[in-house]
Amino acid sequence: MLAERSALLADAAARGSAWCRAHSDLVDVWLSELLEKATLRETTGLALVATGGYGRSELAPGSDIDVMLLHDSRADVASIAEAIWYPIWEEGLHLGHSVSTPKEALRLASDDLDTATALLDARHIAGDAELTPRLVDGARSAWERRSRHWLAELGNRVAIRHTLAGEVAFLIEPDLKEGRGGLRDVHSLRWAEAAHRVLLEFDAPSLAAWEAVLLDARVELQRQTGRSGNVLALQEQPGVAAALGDPDADALMARIAEAARSVAWTSDDAWRRIATALRGPIARRVDRTREVGPGIVLAGGEVSLGPTAALDDPFLALRTAAAAAVHDAAIERRSLEALASVQPAVPDPWPDEARTLFVDLLLAGQRAIPVIEALDQRGLWGHLLPEWIPVRALPPHNIYHRFTVDRHLLETVANAAGLADRVDRPDLLVVAALLHDLGKGSKGDHSSAGATIARQIASRLGFAGRDVETLALLVELHLLIPQVATRRDLDDPVTIRRVAEQVGTVERLRLLAALCEADSLATGASAWGPWKAGLVQRLTECVIDYLESGETSGCPPPAPFPTQAQLDRLASGGQHIEGRGNVLTVIYDDRPGMFSRVTGVLAMHGLDVLSASAYSSNAGRALEEYRVHDPMRDEPRWERVVADLKLALDGKLAIHARVMERARTYARSAPRSRHPVVPSVTFENQASDGATVIDVRAADAIGTLYRITRTLAEFDLDIRFAKVQTLGSEAVDAFYVRDRFGDKVTEQARLAEIERAILHAIED
Repeated sequence: MLAERSALLADAAARGSAWCRAHSDLVDVWLSELLEKATLRETTGLALVATGGYGRSELAPGSDIDVMLLHDSRADVASIAEAIWYPIWEEGLHLGHSVSTPKEALRLASDDLDTATALLDARHIAGDAELTPRLVDGARSAWERRSRHWLAELGNRVAIRHTLAGEVAFLIEPDLKEGRGGLRDVHSLRWAEAAHRVLLEFDAPSLAAWEAVLLDARVELQRQTGRSGNVLALQEQPGVAAALGDPDADALMARIAEAARSVAWTSDDAWRRIATALRGPIARRVDRTREVGPGIVLAGGEVSLGPTAALDDPFLALRTAAAAAVHDAAIERRSLEALASVQPAVPDPWPDEARTLFVDLLLAGQRAIPVIEALDQRGLWGHLLPEWIPVRALPPHNIYHRFTVDRHLLETVANAAGLADRVDRPDLLVVAALLHDLGKGSKGDHSSAGATIARQIASRLGFAGRDVETLALLVELHLLIPQVATRRDLDDPVTIRRVAEQVGTVERLRLLAALCEADSLATGASAWGPWKAGLVQRLTECVIDYLESGETSGCPPPAPFPTQAQLDRLASGGQHIEGRGNVLTVIYDDRPGMFSRVTGVLAMHGLDVLSASAYSSNAGRALEEYRVHDPMRDEPRWERVVADLKLALDGKLAIHARVMERARTYARSAPRSRHPVVPSVTFENQASDGATVIDVRAADAIGTLYRITRTLAEFDLDIRFAKVQTLGSEAVDAFYVRDRFGDKVTEQARLAEIERAILHAIED
């Protein structure tokens, strides 16, 4: 058996369902031989029955062989079972086994969902051919008799599984089987179909095609890893893509996302209709039918087309969608199919009424997402916005982003709708949110490309010229606020002036700030928090003050650094190290390389530095303040950190060796991105009046900040201020530095050497 199975595993021509059928057939033959040998060909009253995935002939490389020895009260059944099971175990294969009479199996299935669904997929393998139908027919009859009970329990199981396993379409490492939109959703729909007709006639062919995409990937994943797992990890994606003929991992994940979101949408639609049916006719009659638009009616939580609906109206789909979102309803399936079958040409520019409907849909927030998804599933959204198609199901590059690009845009819109009361033009905010990443479907800088796309779309939607330019600017500058807030010194007047010059007006600034928050919240949990929110708020307030007064003097004052207490401590001499909350304060006699010593000790203890400020007195004393984050606990264990810092500052700790040792010990075993981070070092001498700003991008790794600051110390550069952040798999750091004479670094040859040294340090 192992030889035949190994040959099948090596057969690259067999994929997906074809491979699973061949595998199932191979196991069928083997089990039949084992049964004949164990019974000496006397199989009366005895049958081997495949159940679950094996019963569906979907035996993937890592699947359990789920098999039942069915008998009609044969006395020798126990010895026969052992004679069959032991050879399977000896081959090292996973076996799910049971021995039962039809009556016993049906009794167990009467109150156990897993057993009941496993028997729905049961099929005869070998033995008494008259025995298996008693089980199969009985299981289906019992399932149909208790259909209301089973549908309710199965629906609850689906909801719980989605919560636990997450989304196949949007996770960067999806669970192809258990995730929302995965293979188990397909199985659940078919089990539901066995109880009651739940799929519409046009669903089944599409469902089979989407299932094939997921099953192909699952088979290749298990064949490649030799394990039974169903999570398609980043490091496995290139190999699976190559085996399936995709040009790269992005193309593979785009196909999987497309299939999974379609499975999820079909599943949601079916379970919504099942829930309505389970409510019963009396409950449904409570929902009165009423017209919510010309030819559009609302009843039973669904919006549908009435007899007077004008199918030649190019904006009928938009009217229907807006009505559904506003009333928190779904679009009735047959009405959706009717809309998809027509799709008349859309005029250019749109009339004012259509633009108003479009904005109303977006301002519905979270309620708009499933409605737009429904339009998108049937090609209606891309018909209204052709620029949407290139980003449809476009996968993210790293775990910093939790959604595909298109879903990220919809989530950003929903968040922006919740912030609409902060801005003077909510319509521009939600439209900018929808458009801000459309440039990711183009080559080059996505912000610049997106601005061009936004200008085209805004003109087509019928916005006035000034609004068109505002939308284009919002898209082009949508990263300005978060980048400046997290990477620049907000106490430097140059920072405030430069943002004000780029934005131009208070109205646009408020729109950008709201878009920043909506975008960050839609990106992922690590993209927005109190620290970033506070920085964005302070930047916004400072720039508003400058735009309104022409001065930065009215900007909300920063927390004083150094404080008077710190200055007094600095003047008193000696060494002082204190950790309180998430802030570390270090005072010592100034000498080169001390900044890197501190960051090295912090790296040794696994602490992430968010920002750092430094101050030097004329008396040769130094004060540094670090804001840190401990990934493991609310507050660092400062007593351990302080003890090591004292040793490090006194030159009694092998910092470099310890940091490198920690980096090797805790090196990540898997990449966090399909696209390697390309390290870069850039210099800016106009961002501050008193310092050169060095921006460094690098792959996130333990000790990266230490390596950079150690390199800067080698060039006798004094770090005055630093901001550090991690974006998924990428570290993005900014350093305000001066040379030993207190001047900016302007000599090109020296800048080139600094760049070369930093790149070498972070790539080493």
